[in-house]
Amino acid sequence: MKVEVHADIACPWCRLGTHQFHRAVAETGAEPDVQLIHRPYQLIPDAPEQPRPLMDTVAEMFGPEQAEAMLTGMTRLGAAEGIEYRFDRAVAVNTFTAHRLLWLALDEHGAAVQATLATALFDAYFRDGVNIADHTRLTDLAERSGLAATRVRDFLASDEGAAEVREQVAVARREGVTTVPRFLFENGALIVGATSTDALTDTLRHSTEDGSHTRHPR
Repeated sequence: MKVEVHADIACPWCRLGTHQFHRAVAETGAEPDVQLIHRPYQLIPDAPEQPRPLMDTVAEMFGPEQAEAMLTGMTRLGAAEGIEYRFDRAVAVNTFTAHRLLWLALDEHGAAVQATLATALFDAYFRDGVNIADHTRLTDLAERSGLAATRVRDFLASDEGAAEVREQVAVARREGVTTVPRFLFENGALIVGATSTDALTDTLRHSTEDGSHTRHPR
C-alpha cells in the first residue's frame, strides 16, 4: 500500500507526523507492505537562499514572546515522542533544493530510500543545525541514505528535477493543499495537520482492510 505525504522539511509538524507514521507502520506490522512517498510542499516558497537563525525568522513572524512559547511547546512535544528539536541551532533556508534531492531519491531508488533521506534531512534541519541548501552537506546526507555521492553532486550542479518539483508544488496548491503534513491513503482516507500515532495506526489498519482502493497516489 502506498501513502502519499505532502510535507516541507522546514515544517516541525511534518517532522513529527512522519515520525508518528513510521511508528504506526511498525505497530501494525505492515512495514513490508507500506510505502510512504514524500511529495514536495513549501511553506515559504520565496524563503532566502542564504541561511539565517530559524529563531530570528519565527520571532519576526509571530513576535518574540509567542515565538518562544511556540518553539518551547514544540520541543516538549517532540521530546515526548522521541524527537529532538534544537531550534537554537536550526537555520532557516529555502527548501527547494532539498525537495529536488528527495525527488531524485524516489525516482532512482524508490520510496524506502526516499523516506530514509527525508528523516535525515529533518534531523539535519531541526536537530543538527545543518544548512540543507548547501550542496556539500546535502551530498553527505544523501550518501549516508544510500545514494551515490558522484551522482548527487552532478545532480545538484544541474537543473535536473527542478521543473518536476515546481510542477508538483504547483499541483498541490491547485488541489487546495494549504496545511501540512497531509497524508493521503490509497483508499482515499486523508489526515491533514497535527495528528497522532494512534490516529495513523487506525487509518493504516482500515486502509489495509479496505479492498476497494478507489484513489491512488500519483
